[in-house]
Amino acid sequence: MHVGTFYTIGVYGLTSDQYFQKLIQNNIDAFVDIRQRRAVRGSKYSFVNSIKLQSKLSELGIKYFHILELAPTTEIRELQKNDDLKKGIKKIEREELGQVFKDEYKRKILDKFDLSKMMDLLEANNVQSPVLFCVEKLAKACHRSLVAEQIQKDYSLSILNL
Repeated sequence: MHVGTFYTIGVYGLTSDQYFQKLIQNNIDAFVDIRQRRAVRGSKYSFVNSIKLQSKLSELGIKYFHILELAPTTEIRELQKNDDLKKGIKKIEREELGQVFKDEYKRKILDKFDLSKMMDLLEANNVQSPVLFCVEKLAKACHRSLVAEQIQKDYSLSILNL
């Protein structure tokens, strides 16, 4: 296997320059987008909207993969939204996923997804430094942390959050 370290990255709190610099500095060669909807509202983070993002990644020589099967369903995201409302926090301020989200995501998404297919895809593309992407600033506030934990467990790979 070529992959030695798996990275994760969010976008909130970063400028376009900071964001892409993190990818460059860490020699990211594959970008694994695990969002359900590949767009962010407003202009501040428009650089991670699918078409702009894929264009910039292509310029940088970074392969792009969208793995929709790893995105939480609308129903699962609603569970987190309700949990955030109960706690009086905004999505952008969340520091950690709620237990109900974690449980449902693992049961309905992660347990049913064959990670070996993703790993085989990365290997077939000679990927060495992939990054999992979703929007939340902190990995623990995002489903990418759950995917990363499963990769670490199944493949004994290091996980670094950018």
